Amino acid sequence: MKKIFTVLLLFVAAFTLLACTDKDNSGEVLVVRAWNTEFQTRFRDYYPDYDKTNSDGTDVLKDGTIVEWIIVANDDNGYQNALDLALENQDSASADEKVDMFLVEADYALKYVNTDYTLDVINDLGIEEDELDQQYQYTKDIVTSTDGKLKGVSWQATPGLFAYRRSIATDVLGTDDPAAVQNFISTWDKFDDVAEDMKEDGYYMLSGYDDAYRTFSNNMSNPWVNEDDEIVIDASIERWIDQTKAYSDNDYNHGASLWDSTWAADQSADGNVFGFFYSTWGINFTLQGNAGEDGFGDWAVTQGPASYYWGGTWITAAKGTDNKDLVKDIMLKLTADKDIMKQITIDTQDYTNHMTAMQELADDPDFGSDFLGGQNHVALFVESAASISMENISAYDQALNEGVQTAFRDYFSGEVATKEAAWDNFYEIVQAKHPELIRVD
Repeated sequence: MKKIFTVLLLFVAAFTLLACTDKDNSGEVLVVRAWNTEFQTRFRDYYPDYDKTNSDGTDVLKDGTIVEWIIVANDDNGYQNALDLALENQDSASADEKVDMFLVEADYALKYVNTDYTLDVINDLGIEEDELDQQYQYTKDIVTSTDGKLKGVSWQATPGLFAYRRSIATDVLGTDDPAAVQNFISTWDKFDDVAEDMKEDGYYMLSGYDDAYRTFSNNMSNPWVNEDDEIVIDASIERWIDQTKAYSDNDYNHGASLWDSTWAADQSADGNVFGFFYSTWGINFTLQGNAGEDGFGDWAVTQGPASYYWGGTWITAAKGTDNKDLVKDIMLKLTADKDIMKQITIDTQDYTNHMTAMQELADDPDFGSDFLGGQNHVALFVESAASISMENISAYDQALNEGVQTAFRDYFSGEVATKEAAWDNFYEIVQAKHPELIRVD
């Protein structure tokens, strides 16, 4: 009897240990860090295991797991600063305070990808490579470490197009047909010629200084920073500076800055700007919102003079997470499930990261955007996405891209007299954030 009792106690102890081990591998709280609510909205609308949202803003999954969202705005590098502190304290944080997932943008993804703070989605989380084979390669390249580990996934691809006002195109070019308009602006020289025509007819070609920036920065022939930590000024950036200065001096642009009130108003029905370079999210969120109801049907998109991408958000798994299985499931459901990806595009007009799903919509004669006058913009995005290359990204892209736009804004407006003075200001801005980077004249 005593022997049986002893065996029973050992069985209970083993069962208890197993239960505790299972609990340790599956935390009761999933902590997600982000800089805005975009992914939170996607999660609530499309993750199959989402159940409800509590009054305190946390979410509840069907199995009872709590999802805590820690959202810190990007302003003044606030998001990265808060994230860096949390990751530094990850080992000492309690189980339900550890970061499980965090989001990154392309301009600084490598900062986290090339550290131990992020998990390899293949070897650490157990996602099979063929489960991600419908995702665009460039979206993988952005979050692949220097030693070849895939450290994140994205639910969106963000190829860019040129969005233009149909009414202005008809007035100046004699047509609003996207294929015909493309013939007018298929090269930068042609684009410049149309800019002159727009001015003669009382329109601006672009709103401001930053509008064309991504079409040049995404087509650089070298990374911003070389292996010796030297800042490299690419010819493509020089081309953007020269073009934008000419547009500013000749009144081909309206002197606006990205996101300011003039730039937003230029997209309204009362604006007199011909077009804007926008990627997927920009058209269906920002442009449509700024254009308002009066703008519906008066906009269209075409490829423009260069292929490019702009933006995008990636999901990464934090080292130390106690919710690996849940993180894996979220990644697969919200970035690799064909039906979910296709439905997101149908519902929101956003362009999602699944090649087959997007091709099906591109080939669908009934699919189109009411805002774009019924045009099937996904078909153009499919073409543009195939040309995107990420071979020249660096870990410093956010600081350098923002720095050059900030420094040269005063040059374009005439407040800084020379290009050389603007470059001095650029290096001062960049080296204040990254003193390790070397200026080479």
